[in-house]
Amino acid sequence: MRRPRGEPGSWAPRPTEGAICTGPGEPWSPSPNSMLRVLLSAQASSARLSGLLLLPPVQPCCLGPSKWGDRPSGGGPHMGPVQGLQRLLEQARSPGELLRWLGQNPTKVRAHHYPVALRRLGQLLGSQPRPPPVEQVTLQDLSQLIIRNCPSFDIHTIHVCLHLAVLLGFPSDGPLVSALEQERRFRLPPKPPPPLQPVFRGGQRLEAALSCPHFLRHPRQHLIRSLAEARPEELTPHVMVLLAQHLARHRLREPQLLEAIAHFLVVQEAQLNSKVVQKLVLPFGRLNYLPLEQQFMPCLERILAREAGVAPLATVNILMSLCQLRCLPFRALHFVFSPGFINHISGTPHALIVRRYLSLLDTAVELELPGYRGPRLPRRQQVPIFPQPLITDRARCKYSHKDIVAEGLRQLLGEEKYRQDLTVPPGYCTDFLLCVSSNGAVLPVRTQDPFLPYPPRSCPQGQAAWNPTTQDPTQRVVLMLRERWHFCRDGRVLLGSRALRERHLGLMGYQLLPLPFEELESQRGLPQLKSYLRQKLQALGLRWGPEGG
Repeated sequence: MRRPRGEPGSWAPRPTEGAICTGPGEPWSPSPNSMLRVLLSAQASSARLSGLLLLPPVQPCCLGPSKWGDRPSGGGPHMGPVQGLQRLLEQARSPGELLRWLGQNPTKVRAHHYPVALRRLGQLLGSQPRPPPVEQVTLQDLSQLIIRNCPSFDIHTIHVCLHLAVLLGFPSDGPLVSALEQERRFRLPPKPPPPLQPVFRGGQRLEAALSCPHFLRHPRQHLIRSLAEARPEELTPHVMVLLAQHLARHRLREPQLLEAIAHFLVVQEAQLNSKVVQKLVLPFGRLNYLPLEQQFMPCLERILAREAGVAPLATVNILMSLCQLRCLPFRALHFVFSPGFINHISGTPHALIVRRYLSLLDTAVELELPGYRGPRLPRRQQVPIFPQPLITDRARCKYSHKDIVAEGLRQLLGEEKYRQDLTVPPGYCTDFLLCVSSNGAVLPVRTQDPFLPYPPRSCPQGQAAWNPTTQDPTQRVVLMLRERWHFCRDGRVLLGSRALRERHLGLMGYQLLPLPFEELESQRGLPQLKSYLRQKLQALGLRWGPEGG
């Protein structure tokens, strides 16, 4: 028989001002506690219980196994005892009835029934306008039932019960929440112990930093400090090769690090073969940096003399780096241009790339070493040096200014007055080429020979070539895009390959008009770019007719 309202042992809703959830340290006492006061207060219960009311019904199939099988929920002749108990819990009209269904059917109660009971309790406490009275003993008995059976819950059921208990306002340090939290911790997989961080010395720290997939994120000062702290015996060839590759790949022109590599090469000369040396020398040519180490070039000459016939490709790679630095040793050139060396590399898998490099070396000899009197690459062995734009330009074409510059020239001069991406002998690709008469008029390219003769005629550098068709000396003006990635990371020094191309084009008689990326990036839109190009061309004394724009 239900006690009348107000009788001791029962409690009715009473609006109070309090926190949403009972805080830690609040005791669990037989008197009505703050949990129910909060849940039933007009000010806070709707916000707290909305989470309970919006939770979907708990299904047996998702809360753990059942020996009765997964049968459809709802009434009917095929409903098993487990599903029947869930239906009774979902339709309970008071907390006491919930407890009675759980306590009187111990053989039918499964783990998933307890979240159903907690959810129904929240719905009953949040019902409007008159929630049923709740006896403190009922809540304690329900808590004890869950505490006693929670060791058999799966992890999902424990999470659901813990979530519902917190929403109902059970004290965080009370027996129910504590027991569920303890079971939750037991079910978590043990955390593996943190790996012991190895204590790296100088060279090991440098190697670890450079071998890391994200080594680009390491500050340069970190690399310099690691190198400075390393003992000489810790700087192995492998470590120094990693450092050299790092500098070359990311265009880092760091004098301290480059000088350290040069010094290492000189000190370890006797222990290094040409395959290692080619990797150590690579950043010097790519970054256009000639080290201050006085023994750098004599050391390389001795290594080339010792190793030239052992590894042909490594030998040519070393000479390519030195070509970019304008430091080609005559003795090594005599060897690589000898018939024996050329015949030796002809049948190798890398014959084409070696012939291309030898063609570039032969061009450097023709243009930059007038005092060389040794053998040269036979004409039948020569191939175009760079028959197409470089890989870095093709990879970054969407960031290039080439398209907008081409459109500016088209509107300014007309399509017949320039050629784009034209490869001129002996194999250098030009960005934009113009043919200009002696009085500065830009001529249609189709009426002129855009190529200057190679090898160049014996005339002073910069003097215009004679065009027999028009009986007029004609200049070739090459507009050179200097994009951001054509420079070392500091943005002031051209990469070795770019500087070599511009140097050779100038020595062959082409007049160069550089277009730096800083100036191109400052132009806002095509009208500004056309004005910029007009000023650049007029500064060279060029003029063009009205048909060009």
